[in-house]
Amino acid sequence: MDSGDKDNFWGGILKSMGVVFGDIGTSPIYTLSVIFAFTPPTRENVFGIISLVFWTLTVLVTLQYVWLAMSLAHRGQGGEIALREILFRLLKSSRAVSVAGILSFIGVSLLLGDGVITPAISILSAVEGLVLIPGLGGIEQKQLVQIAAIIAILLFIFQPRGTEKVAGTFGPIMVIWFLAITATGLASMLNMPDILWAANPANAIDFFSRHGFSGYFILSEVILCATGGEALYADMGQLGRKPIIRAWYLVFVALVINYMGQGVYAIQNPGAKNILFSMVLHQAPLFYIPFLVLTIMATIIASQAIISGVFSIVYQGITTRILPLLRVKYTSSVLHSQIYIGAVNWFLMAAVIFIMLIFRSSENLAAAYGLAVTGSMTITSIMLAMVFTRKSYWKFPFAAALVVINFLYLFSTFNKFPHGAYWSIVLAMVPFGVILIWTYGQRNLFRALRPLNFDTFLISYEQIYAKGKNISGTALFFTRQMSIVPPYVTHCIIRSNIIYEHNVMISINRTDHPYGVETNLHKDIGTGLDAFEVRAGYMEILDIEELLKANGISEKVIFYGIEDIVTNNPVWHVFSLLKKTTPNFVQFYKLPASKLQGVVTRLDM
Repeated sequence: MDSGDKDNFWGGILKSMGVVFGDIGTSPIYTLSVIFAFTPPTRENVFGIISLVFWTLTVLVTLQYVWLAMSLAHRGQGGEIALREILFRLLKSSRAVSVAGILSFIGVSLLLGDGVITPAISILSAVEGLVLIPGLGGIEQKQLVQIAAIIAILLFIFQPRGTEKVAGTFGPIMVIWFLAITATGLASMLNMPDILWAANPANAIDFFSRHGFSGYFILSEVILCATGGEALYADMGQLGRKPIIRAWYLVFVALVINYMGQGVYAIQNPGAKNILFSMVLHQAPLFYIPFLVLTIMATIIASQAIISGVFSIVYQGITTRILPLLRVKYTSSVLHSQIYIGAVNWFLMAAVIFIMLIFRSSENLAAAYGLAVTGSMTITSIMLAMVFTRKSYWKFPFAAALVVINFLYLFSTFNKFPHGAYWSIVLAMVPFGVILIWTYGQRNLFRALRPLNFDTFLISYEQIYAKGKNISGTALFFTRQMSIVPPYVTHCIIRSNIIYEHNVMISINRTDHPYGVETNLHKDIGTGLDAFEVRAGYMEILDIEELLKANGISEKVIFYGIEDIVTNNPVWHVFSLLKKTTPNFVQFYKLPASKLQGVVTRLDM
């Protein structure tokens, strides 16, 4: 391996540490503290719990995401929307396609809901470490919540500036974090080296045999160790498969060592409430405050990764037409992934602060946390099984086993409903409702508009153009696909006889690849009529004006359609409100306002 390969090898791992592993990397802050708040940390219980944590990380993260999901990259891109596109290519029946579509909608919604709870519990759990500093033990929980809320507000206020300038520091900070938790774990393990035997699955089986059905519900807390595992697959398009996998094996070792070290400390100090912070304070009191600062920085990085991930998911939803158009700001001239969506940012901030105020402590939040994450993992496992039953028969048994295992974890989280887990569903219902209303609304709107096929339109167009009363200059008309002519074009040209000397019909189609832009200019599809087709990856942010200039098109006017919906149906009222309150097509693509002409079509739904 030459020096360039080494730089790329370690550079990829470093970036992965900063972007991908913030969430799962900070789970040791609260996971065992929450579990042992409900289960006495006896030697047998600790060995059983550590065994469950070890095998949860092995099966649900390594097997499900690293070995199976990440083998399904399409041009290097991962995530549930990409998995949905892969499935659509493989499925034959329309019913199976509908099932895959609904599953992806639910999975995306759960991930977006998780984007609210994760920053809240991460930041709050780190701030609660302040109470162990001598002289600060009297801080009230209300004040800790206020401090956590201020940190969260500052984090969201910073979003419009983009993270490109500070992203380079994320990796090194997370590397220091993983080294720190590895060191503290090893120092504790030296007091009880036989904790290594906790990895034996027999300890987990013994735990269930001793605790019976009540022991099963511990899985709802154990799953907290795997939160953020889905980021390995979702962020694959940004960093590539190999760097993430290489980094995961290092992170896996660091996490297991720290959990085992915490297990030893819990056995020897059964009264400890915040195990990680208490363990560090016991080992090295002088380093406690630097460690606490490092912890807060790590949780901010974890929260940043979640927020950036939410922006990416929403943008994918917009470009694949499952979510309404929203204003998108491109915050980096280099990184495609660096985008900012204001409406999402401020809604997310309000929701995170609200959740902090509702639950008031990381222990209460943990009691409600896990349902959305486990639900998302379960849906991913179902979609993986659907893919492998058609694509790789030898992998299908593993995927099928994962479906069963994920459902076991999912059912265990149902006992959290009375403790606030219903908020996971409430939060996920917001994007899910928007997705359903938007997708079905767009479908019904298309039917209600009754567009013309191109050949029928062309007959009338040629007759009007031949009259010779054409306006000088070039007019642009946007259509979803070239074979279908929307009503506003018909209204403008056929009914109103507004026809220019040169007319260009533009269609923008998103591919299932993340990046890449192709343009095709089809000249003379009619007299004075051209077609301009743009095919772009679903993560591409397009500059339509630049593409037009590159193809020699200089427009005088841009026509676009506006739908005025009249309805008594409350669902379509919501759909109509979404269309009115979100940017329209021309605003989304930032076309010059001075050239725009909106054509209103009124219709009943």
